[in-house]
Amino acid sequence: MATKTNLTTSFDILKPIQKISKRFHLTVFFVFIVACLTGAVLFINYTLKESTTDPNYVSPISTGSIDQVTLDRINALHKSTEDSTEPVFPEGRINPVGE
Repeated sequence: MATKTNLTTSFDILKPIQKISKRFHLTVFFVFIVACLTGAVLFINYTLKESTTDPNYVSPISTGSIDQVTLDRINALHKSTEDSTEPVFPEGRINPVGE
């Protein structure tokens, strides 16, 4: 019988903890989730800010050099202030989904 009394005493000690956990379990869950998300964002921010290149690194691309083909393609683009031409749709079936 002494073990029965000890068990009820140990359960009596846990009752306040059970009441607190029943009452605030959602709050603790959301605080935990927010803390994890905050930690993840801070970790990603630190990782992105950290320089991974050697300070003595020299790029193999020379500044100001561009080939003529790329320059012609850039010059062929229209400016945002210019009027754009209407798109030309192919003949026949235009929308295969809308049949």
